[in-house]
Amino acid sequence: MNDKFKIARYVKEFILSLDDYLINYPKKEFELRNRLIYDSYELLELVYLANYEKEEKRHDYQVKAMMKINILDFYLESSFKKHIISEKQSIKLSKKLLEINKMMHGWIKDESKS
Repeated sequence: MNDKFKIARYVKEFILSLDDYLINYPKKEFELRNRLIYDSYELLELVYLANYEKEEKRHDYQVKAMMKINILDFYLESSFKKHIISEKQSIKLSKKLLEINKMMHGWIKDESKS
């Protein structure tokens, strides 16, 4: 159970580090900024839901969390291409998402063995 909360801790760290970069978003990209915030918090919610749910329904939440990770990665890529965040910032945030992604895959794989 401790490992599952480790994922939540990484998601929280991602959200907190994201806050530092959101200041730079121009007003015309307000929707992209809001989607990054909203989906980040939704990812955290899905991780907690999956953690507390019974095994039969847990997989659904895990899959939705994986989807959110991919969407967040796309938002970061889009932000980089629009020159809102630098390459260094993009890589830093993407690495955090990659780590969360790996942990989620491990969690799903571990659950399927049971």
